[in-house]
Amino acid sequence: MSAPTAVDPERRSRGISRRLPLIALLTANAFSACGSIMTVLAVPWFVLATTGSAAKTGLTAGAEVVGTVVAALLAGPVVDRFGRRAVSVTSDLAAAAVVATIPLLHATVGLPFGALLVLAVALGMAVAPGETARKSMMPGLIAVTGVSGERAASGYDGVSRGARMLGAPLAGVLIAVIGPQSVLLVDAGTFLVSALLIRAFVPVVGGAAETEPGRYLTRLRRGLAYLRQDRLMGGIVLMISVTNLLDAAFFSVLMPVFAKDVLHSSIALGLMSGVFNAAALTGSLAFAWAGPRLPRRLTFAFAFLLSGAPRFVVLALGAPLPVVLVLWAVLGLGVGAINPVLGVTQYERVPESVLPMVFGVMYAGAYCGMPLGTALAGLSVEGFGLVATLWAGAVVYLGATLCPLLFPTWRQMDHRIPATT
Repeated sequence: MSAPTAVDPERRSRGISRRLPLIALLTANAFSACGSIMTVLAVPWFVLATTGSAAKTGLTAGAEVVGTVVAALLAGPVVDRFGRRAVSVTSDLAAAAVVATIPLLHATVGLPFGALLVLAVALGMAVAPGETARKSMMPGLIAVTGVSGERAASGYDGVSRGARMLGAPLAGVLIAVIGPQSVLLVDAGTFLVSALLIRAFVPVVGGAAETEPGRYLTRLRRGLAYLRQDRLMGGIVLMISVTNLLDAAFFSVLMPVFAKDVLHSSIALGLMSGVFNAAALTGSLAFAWAGPRLPRRLTFAFAFLLSGAPRFVVLALGAPLPVVLVLWAVLGLGVGAINPVLGVTQYERVPESVLPMVFGVMYAGAYCGMPLGTALAGLSVEGFGLVATLWAGAVVYLGATLCPLLFPTWRQMDHRIPATT
């Protein structure tokens, strides 16, 4: 038997080094997602605790999404102008500053509800360009590292869900122990870590920064034109805009109200989010292993049917916390396949030359209904009650998630094609 050599460790080291940029991007996303879920839980709880109003809770969540939609629509030209890595770093730094301002104002001069709405809009506007920039870097990093599209997309989604899985129960405990304002300071720190990781370890990939400002609108129109001619991508935007509207209502208003009024516990709110995200992470890992062999359209449709409308039904029936957590562990499995299927479909179909523009427009389109969803949910809870609102959401969600099974255009999702340039 020949003596072992150092070749294998050296190859392993080179493999890790080659994948380091992708690992750094995924890690940065994990920090950002962990902090973001804390904000998603802390801000609604803060509004409910200080005002007792579900309508104001919905308006606050909706204000952040308004900022997200506006910024996402403009993010493509901004990413083209300044570069993907630079925009990602700047976006994280801006988000950290805005998040930290909320508790600082509350602890010093006070934070009127109107000022909180303004800061919520600013937070949405700060976060959206970074999300567009990081997602636009993914195809380039996939090419550099040689990781398969399905596994990279699952990794991108999985680490975010894993971070939310840990961040949600942590947020519930921290809200109870140190208060929602202090949780927001922790969130600000996660954005700073994300910015540092991207700046230090992720190279410039994809398109270079655009040096001709006059081309902004031209590039944006190219992104819009692409979505108009690609019926599958257009259909995805329409469907996701409806489901995101309902998800925003569910997670930002209906679930916090259920936790406060039915379960009477912020810790229960964190546990529900944590278990759901843990199940979603498991689903992402399963898709990373089996995804290349699965039919995308049927996987996508089944995942939505499992994880969408049944959530609303469980809460509408007034299930106790142990039952909710068990069902969340099953229903959340479907969520894990949704974003990886969408991600790899986008990476393969969208040309590199319009990637930031298309991702920005899709991001805005997918999120455009969310402010309406949160506002309507708050008003509906106050006007018709929590149970009636949950049943209405379940019916609409079911109708939206049948689209991939009913319309022939969605069959294109199963056409695996090389990423275009």
